[in-house]
Amino acid sequence: MLEVVETEAQFQEFLAVSRRGDPANLAVPLLESTARAWRADTAGAPEPVELILARRGDVAVGRTTIHTDHALDEKLATRATLFGATWAATPDDLAALLDAITARAHDAGATEAIGPAALLPNQTGGVITSGFGERGFLDSAWNPSWVPAVYEAAGFAAWNESDTWIAHPDEIDPSDTAVTPPTAAELDAAGIRIRRASVLRFGKQVEELRTLVNAAFARLPYYTDISPAQMRQATDGLVALMDPGLWLTAEDTRTGEPIGFALLVPDATEVLQRSGGRIGIREIITLLGARGRRGREAILIIQGVVPEQQGRGVATLLWRRLGAHLVAHGYGAVRSTFIGRDNPASARHLERLGGEPLHGTVFYRKRLDGTTQGSPT
Repeated sequence: MLEVVETEAQFQEFLAVSRRGDPANLAVPLLESTARAWRADTAGAPEPVELILARRGDVAVGRTTIHTDHALDEKLATRATLFGATWAATPDDLAALLDAITARAHDAGATEAIGPAALLPNQTGGVITSGFGERGFLDSAWNPSWVPAVYEAAGFAAWNESDTWIAHPDEIDPSDTAVTPPTAAELDAAGIRIRRASVLRFGKQVEELRTLVNAAFARLPYYTDISPAQMRQATDGLVALMDPGLWLTAEDTRTGEPIGFALLVPDATEVLQRSGGRIGIREIITLLGARGRRGREAILIIQGVVPEQQGRGVATLLWRRLGAHLVAHGYGAVRSTFIGRDNPASARHLERLGGEPLHGTVFYRKRLDGTTQGSPT
């Protein structure tokens, strides 16, 4: 039985249900602030987001969100019901939840169901298909090994196959160019300068990053433009977490225009696992206290170069500056959110730091109009 979350008690169940079932050292709890924004309709979603609990008798055994997004529909030439933050206690519970999601989509006149995406494939979500013994991390998925088979048995087809990555910059020879900052002559030859982030310019930098991300990823088949409201929600709390040396922007020296970017953040996953997804004063103090600790880890959130400026070596120079900073400031590992297997150029920078795939990841699509799923674009 499905029920829409309406009360605070139901909302707390929505947050807690997965923590009762998943291994605390592997799973990443849903951020409470994010889920509250979905519920309050302040996350920048163009359509309302329903938070749903699934029950077996009186016991909550699953959850999901259900919503729509006209921009994604237009991009994919479809009419989709989207679902995300999806969790179930057992294979049978997940199968029943997927059946219920499919029925909801059919009743709404959708031609397919897509997920799990929170709230969109260009934000976060997905299902891991390998690396089940490796923990998840901020903005990534983790699930038990039985989950992919349940989706497939329910008629869902894999879409946007990708991998998360892990690299260990502290194991790279210090003389390797991967961890050696570019010289002034190399930057001049490429016609760029590299700028670090600044807490004092945080708001302006967030808007600048939004513009760059939209330009860099517009051609991807699943990507829809991030709105100012969505960007504010996505970067909520970043100012307290950020390491300015891990948020870099490349500017063209002739025009002064930003043309490339990379954003990494110190890994807060263990703090979130202990707090159950809450970020309060205690958690912020813990994160601030970890600054400068050797062996800490970082997460690559996003990187890119605007299409018309690709081929100038901009990303390589950005990553050399990042590699040098990671080593100098004691980061033992870098984990990356998913990189599409059809985008080897983005993974190459992590490979230069000794990186390798960590989790296989996919989203799923199920046609509801009787046509064959095939390989969606």
